[in-house]
Amino acid sequence: MKNMICDNLSVNEKDHLCLGGQDTVLLAEQYGTPLYLLDEDRIRLQCRTYLRAMREAFGEAALPLYASKAASFKQIYRIMQEEGMGIDVVSVGEICTAHAVGFPLERAYFHSNNKTDADILYAMERGVGYFVVDNREELDAIERVASEKGSVQKILLRLTPGIDPHTYEAVSTGNVDSKFGSAIETGQAEEITAYALTLPHLHLAGFHCHVGSQVFDADVFLRSAEIMLRFMAEMRDKHGYLAEELDLGGGFGVRYLAEDPVMNIADTVKTVGESVQALCRQLGLPLPAIRMEPGRSIVAEAGMTLYTVGTVKQIPGYKNYVSVDGGMTDNPRFALYRSPYTVLLANRTEKAEAEEQMRCSVVGRCCESGDILQENVKMPKTVARGDLLAVLTTGAYNYSMSSNYNRIPRPPVVMLAGGESYLAVKRETPEDVCRNDL
Repeated sequence: MKNMICDNLSVNEKDHLCLGGQDTVLLAEQYGTPLYLLDEDRIRLQCRTYLRAMREAFGEAALPLYASKAASFKQIYRIMQEEGMGIDVVSVGEICTAHAVGFPLERAYFHSNNKTDADILYAMERGVGYFVVDNREELDAIERVASEKGSVQKILLRLTPGIDPHTYEAVSTGNVDSKFGSAIETGQAEEITAYALTLPHLHLAGFHCHVGSQVFDADVFLRSAEIMLRFMAEMRDKHGYLAEELDLGGGFGVRYLAEDPVMNIADTVKTVGESVQALCRQLGLPLPAIRMEPGRSIVAEAGMTLYTVGTVKQIPGYKNYVSVDGGMTDNPRFALYRSPYTVLLANRTEKAEAEEQMRCSVVGRCCESGDILQENVKMPKTVARGDLLAVLTTGAYNYSMSSNYNRIPRPPVVMLAGGESYLAVKRETPEDVCRNDL
């Protein structure tokens, strides 16, 4: 089938869509819908691909950091620990979740452009290894808390290299006028570096940048790495400071549609590695310990969301609607970004493709006209109540961005591993939704 956009998708002899070799119809019968599925074998494969590629390209000191915001729950951190990954965390909630399963937080890097004093203290008390510092106010706050604790906190400074990644504006973060980081172009990056070096309870380990998401080639990483390395050489020459680490961020793209390109992680990392090593030699810099922050590219293609079709509304000469038992509460990304997705019938996959088609909007159950999962989807005209509908590539930013809008409980997360399935996050109940109400 042309819509098999990832090699962990297949169709079995019953014409049922499979993920990781497992029948999604049977999974829906066992766990109910809406249902988040995650192919654990695929997640582990992606982790190993990054680890191997980065160490071949940058040496044994290199470490990929899983970007937790893509999907954060306890089992993810168990997997990351078992696979030898570091983690990128952006809130005390993510720190708490990782800490709860014993993830070694010395391998955690704490991001965010506005860490509160409470956030800083919480992270330090739990042994977070690195703070990725966004601005001078944060430097002062971390210095103050570290001083009170009598400790020295390792930090990276987040810089903006002024790169246009040619991606969605909403997920572009490397421009000079971004809310994140200190701009190199304006001189603010040098100012904050010089200031950080004066603070006795902070150890400036290096620099961080991130330029955007859904990047499909090495060019963006090559351009940002060159700017960052030249800045490092300038800081060495002007301030006698030699950075130990360089975090090039994340943003590797994944396939949401059949026309999207295939991203070869190993080849891209190798290309970046060759460029970084050559430029370090040219600038007389020792190769820093390189970090990268894959999130979406670790979990997105491992994921699928299953829904049961409820109503089908056809308005002759106007529009068709297929409504499902989930919606913007479990996937708000179309409402936020107009994000594209591939949508299939899971209970009669190839047969449905061969039937006479209609174009429709796949919509959710919320009392909200913007509750749309995808527009202009081709569905067979026979689609009806009880059909099982699959939205592909939902492993990233679906569960993590889900909400209880309309007081709708969140779906469970079911992991698929070695031909078996197990519950990683249980389905919320209506009682769960109102549990904290007084």
